[in-house]
Amino acid sequence: MRISDVKAFPTSFPVPPGESVTLGIGRTVKRDAVVVKVTTDDGLVGWGESHHGRAPGAVAHLANTTLRQLVLGMDAADVVGVWGRVYKMQLGSHGMGAATAMAMSGIDMALWDIRGKATGWPLYRLLGGAARPIPAYAGGVSLGWQEPGALVEEARALVAVGYKAVKLRIGDAPARDLARVSAVRKALGADLVILVDANTGYTVEDARKAMPGLDANGVGWLEEPFPAHDTRSYALARTFGRVPLAAGENHYTRFEFVRLIEDGSITVLQPDLSKTGGITEALRVAALASAWKLPINPHTSMTGLNVAATIHFLAAIDNGGYFEGDVSKNNRFRDELVSRPYEVGPDGCVRPLEKPGLGLEVDEEFLARHPVIEGPSYV
Repeated sequence: MRISDVKAFPTSFPVPPGESVTLGIGRTVKRDAVVVKVTTDDGLVGWGESHHGRAPGAVAHLANTTLRQLVLGMDAADVVGVWGRVYKMQLGSHGMGAATAMAMSGIDMALWDIRGKATGWPLYRLLGGAARPIPAYAGGVSLGWQEPGALVEEARALVAVGYKAVKLRIGDAPARDLARVSAVRKALGADLVILVDANTGYTVEDARKAMPGLDANGVGWLEEPFPAHDTRSYALARTFGRVPLAAGENHYTRFEFVRLIEDGSITVLQPDLSKTGGITEALRVAALASAWKLPINPHTSMTGLNVAATIHFLAAIDNGGYFEGDVSKNNRFRDELVSRPYEVGPDGCVRPLEKPGLGLEVDEEFLARHPVIEGPSYV
């Protein structure tokens, strides 16, 4: 069962102005993804997702050229060996850093899909897990900067379909952010778990002003107030309140997570399977975090591939936390590219799919109909 081909598809669709969401990194104008197809010499096909890195054409090109040439002919079941070869020859020495981690993530995910199809097992079972309920929060590109009343109604609709937790987008200005959080708390009550994400939009002074109010509203975590590399600001912000700091979607491989954990400022870890090095590396990150008694609350990305893989992953680790449900409006990568990746039950939980591998069907014609749109995703 040898790798006979690797093909990465950069894909995009525009977001109409009426559906655009404003976050700490700007207003959405399009959605991007990189979908990876790996084929074996005996005809098995696996699918994975590489995060687009806001440069989907570049990430796909790296997977289609350098990484493809490195892994062709290797044993498709040898996920550790494939990962190690890419690390040695590209990521660990003169490589492209985050771009390589993202590109190899999609290849790795596709190889795990192949392993599941070869054995006939769903991924969670192959990873040693069980089909247990995973608590979910309403996330994705949603719940952004809007008038408090409109935000309350968006959150109320999500609670009505089963979510017991929601993630609100902050990073606007502390006073406006706290007004939104307070409105949701007042309208929907003390039992709703409220999480917040600043999308790196805060200064240290913003965090100093906001965190006492977040504490007062019982917020479960403050996600990425600063860029991932700004370790000093995280250390300062840790002293501003009780709300835990969360990050990890922009940390790549277990080596960056070692630094994150040892610093001690960030206690909610959020690796993304399409960014940090795939399922193989995310398992290592989870084991590392488990030794420090820290939970894993993965960030999920654009397509149903990452979403389904993340639920399998959470069902197989001993320190899994929340699943990030994608409640973005009209996400074609979730609704049209693949078969339905998950359902939220009345208990606010999701469960892994039962078909072999990731358990999804992929519409390859969708990729032909939605070629990459060059340019920024946010303005």
